[in-house]
Amino acid sequence: MCPDDLPPPPATAPAARLLPPDDAQRALLHNEIHARPSARIRLPALIVYVAVLNEGVSREDECAHLRRLPGQQDLAPAQLAGNFLRLRLGGHTVKWERHTEFTRYSIVQPLPPECGLGQDAPTLGHALRVDPAWLAAIPGRTVAAIQLALVEHELSDAGATLGLCERWLGGDPVKLASMMGAGGDMQGGHSLVMTDLRLRDDGFERMLVLMRPGASGARAGRIAQRLMELETYRLMALRGLPVAKSLAPTLGEAEAALQALTDSLVQGGRAEQALLDTLLGVAAQVERATAQHAYRFSATQAYEALVQQRIAELRERPLQGYQTLGVFVRRRFSPAAATVAATAQRLASLSLRIERSSALLRTQVDIAREAQNQELLAKLTRGQSLQLQLQSTVEGLSIAAISYYVVSLLLYGGKAAKSAGLPVNPELAAGALIPLVLWSVWKATQRIHRRLHDDGH
Repeated sequence: MCPDDLPPPPATAPAARLLPPDDAQRALLHNEIHARPSARIRLPALIVYVAVLNEGVSREDECAHLRRLPGQQDLAPAQLAGNFLRLRLGGHTVKWERHTEFTRYSIVQPLPPECGLGQDAPTLGHALRVDPAWLAAIPGRTVAAIQLALVEHELSDAGATLGLCERWLGGDPVKLASMMGAGGDMQGGHSLVMTDLRLRDDGFERMLVLMRPGASGARAGRIAQRLMELETYRLMALRGLPVAKSLAPTLGEAEAALQALTDSLVQGGRAEQALLDTLLGVAAQVERATAQHAYRFSATQAYEALVQQRIAELRERPLQGYQTLGVFVRRRFSPAAATVAATAQRLASLSLRIERSSALLRTQVDIAREAQNQELLAKLTRGQSLQLQLQSTVEGLSIAAISYYVVSLLLYGGKAAKSAGLPVNPELAAGALIPLVLWSVWKATQRIHRRLHDDGH
């Protein structure tokens, strides 16, 4: 049977779904891993990168700014819903990325020949493909700005290559250089990076990456992304340092006040109300500081982890006479990050100490209140005893008084009977009836007590 006689293959039918319904966030969470792909960069290239704080800047504001680019008048806010957008504009691209606290703009364009390797500190501003006014009008406040040049160059001659890099960066004496890749020398690595991490008059830092001829655009994109993220996360992490320094006097005062309060609890002598007022004041200070700055300290910790991760991903190897970027950043960055971490721990420790001091003060107040209650009960007991004694005395007097009035009535009755002609001696009869009257009144009083006691229960 020849091929023409074979029956046509069956049409491919859509695969039947064999799963329960998707969670509402499944697609969003699954696609997050593809949300911010690195660009494929054709060398030589210039990347102008700006990261701005986006507090108070809405997605609509950023969309309106992106519409000012040529040919983007129809850009809709819905296209920015994924927090990532790459616009291709005649020979260059503009990449927009929105994060929780900042937004990044990256312009990727060819590097002009007059700005290439071999030039002495070339001016890069005039080579920008986008309108400089558009760049200056980006909504937000600048936190990082980098001009990153990537060029192909042979890396075998270390001295000559590093000299060209130093000329390109300018006259600053502090240069950071390292090979990136598996090798430990100029022959083993695939790229060389040099920077001075210095802010220039135009507000930008400069970085230069040299890659061996034939390097792939994907590798160039990954290296550029790691370098720019490293610098951005470093600066975002350091935003916690001024906060930590500003909190130091407040925390010192709170610790001193708490120490004095603890000493007063141990030694006694101060009223509980005064101690409580002091404790409430310290607790309010610490709680306010925690509410205001806990997020900043947590963010610093998260950004620090990202900085360390990006440094590790560079796989740097040192070059003789130069510090690596990772070593330099860690040496300057780690003390600042440690200061922020120590302040956060100090704040948390103060909260725990306040809680323990509050428990001690509450225990002391409870003990004092118990002593007052015992004293009050003792006074009430003594009062009740006196009251019972007085009541017994009054009851005795009452029995005597009632008996007196009853006997008096009997005496008057006897006199009346005598006057009526009956043979009765009133005085003798009244005297004889006194014991009976006393006993009767006493028994009546006892019955009244029993009835009252029964009604009370």
